[in-house]
Amino acid sequence: MPGFLPNFCANSTVFLTVLLAELFALVLALSEADRLGDFWNRLALISLFVQWVVLGAAALLCLSQRWLARLGPAAATFAVLGLTQGVTLSFSLLGGGFLNAAPELALPTLAFIARNQAIAGIITLITLRYFYIHHQWQQQIEAESRARLRALQARIHPHFLFNTLNTIASLIPGQPDQAEQAVLDLADLLRSALTDRASITLAEELELTRRYLAIERLRMGERLTVNWQLAENLPLEMSLPPLVLQPLVENAIRHGLQRLPEGGVLTLRIDRQAHALCFTLINPCPDEQGQRPAGQRIAQDNIRQRLALAHPLAPPLEIVETAGCYQVTFTLPLAGEP
Repeated sequence: MPGFLPNFCANSTVFLTVLLAELFALVLALSEADRLGDFWNRLALISLFVQWVVLGAAALLCLSQRWLARLGPAAATFAVLGLTQGVTLSFSLLGGGFLNAAPELALPTLAFIARNQAIAGIITLITLRYFYIHHQWQQQIEAESRARLRALQARIHPHFLFNTLNTIASLIPGQPDQAEQAVLDLADLLRSALTDRASITLAEELELTRRYLAIERLRMGERLTVNWQLAENLPLEMSLPPLVLQPLVENAIRHGLQRLPEGGVLTLRIDRQAHALCFTLINPCPDEQGQRPAGQRIAQDNIRQRLALAHPLAPPLEIVETAGCYQVTFTLPLAGEP
């Protein structure tokens, strides 16, 4: 639902609303009952009334969500407040006798109605304030994620572009066909990587990584061997944050393989688990445990923070460094998982 209001038709919103209403009913019952027997009686009556009001208001807001979505924050606040006040008044008039434990269907008192209207108004305004702050917080997180992505793009591309242009220049005199292919790969790589999108598919991220490796293979030759270990039936249309795999591959080459005279094998493995995909990169590196270059640390911290923003419940990016070997692992939940 556009704006700061949640989708009142969603099961999660209705469940949270009912839970908070029951907690509020518990507080009211505790404040009114002097004896244990009175407490359970009051809790039952107050819970019944409060749930009537809350579910009635949620149903009315669900039916009105298209109209509410067209309103600004101030107008939406007054509209929701008016709707909840109307629902509270209706149930106060209908259920006042029961809530007051009257032996017959007596009309509720003016004080009873005024108290319910005041409580409903205060709770509605507090809840709307929470929704607004939560909406602003989500927007801030999205803006921070986009800023981190732009910072990562600005860090990666100048360095990679410089090396690639030098490689192409060295290929032009004796291997013009390979130089032309490298130019095409570079153009496609930059076009894909510089696209300002919040997410890309797994297929696009793998293609981006393959093009990068093709260019690096021209520069390093036989010193670079890539061992792809991809699980069968990968969800290639799965959405994921852009630039989470290629920068890690770049780090593995820049700070690992190219610093070894003999090069080595870069292993890139994707395992499909029950509810997630597990990505693992393994590369040989100089035996310098605990002495990671700053550039590598910046890229990894950037990716770790963006993954945490996109999937807060997923395991964090994990690094295991042993003598002569460097391993990076991260997990992305499949569609439908948090």
